[in-house]
Amino acid sequence: MSESLALQRVEVRFVGGPPHADRIARVSGVTDVEIDGSVLRCQVHGSFQPFLEALYGYEVVTLTSMLQGSQGGAP
Repeated sequence: MSESLALQRVEVRFVGGPPHADRIARVSGVTDVEIDGSVLRCQVHGSFQPFLEALYGYEVVTLTSMLQGSQGGAP
């Protein structure tokens, strides 16, 4: 099965601080988690739903994402 999953680079700015990096890193499909003050950057593979659920309860100022390519398909 050669299913292709979207790969997006995500940046989220929070009021106050973001969730702890370990909390986000445990989310299915999330890798390369970086936190810089009130900004969280990571890569999300496939569905955004688990990532968005991990942000629940935190006040988000902006969320931007950029499609990076695909994973699992032919190059």
